[in-house]
Amino acid sequence: MQIEPMGSRVLLKIIEEEDRTSAGIYLPETAKEKPQEGEVVAIGPDVDEDEVPLEVGDRVMYAKYSGTEIKVDGEQYLIIDAGDILARIRKD
Repeated sequence: MQIEPMGSRVLLKIIEEEDRTSAGIYLPETAKEKPQEGEVVAIGPDVDEDEVPLEVGDRVMYAKYSGTEIKVDGEQYLIIDAGDILARIRKD
């Protein structure tokens, strides 16, 4: 299945928080924070590249309670307005 976002929306694959802390303590689902990090899977046709410079594969941070979560083939995705993307994460 292929999902193509419409307008100025972006499809993100949600990157879940780790199940345990750096000290090795396991966290229950109720203690985890809502994810705010994702990987760009698809970009809508109306996303202005000058305003929001994104490419498929970019890792981004987004506003905490934005977008619509969907589940496809067991994977969690988020359809989000491009304006709700706060930052691109680069690991150099």
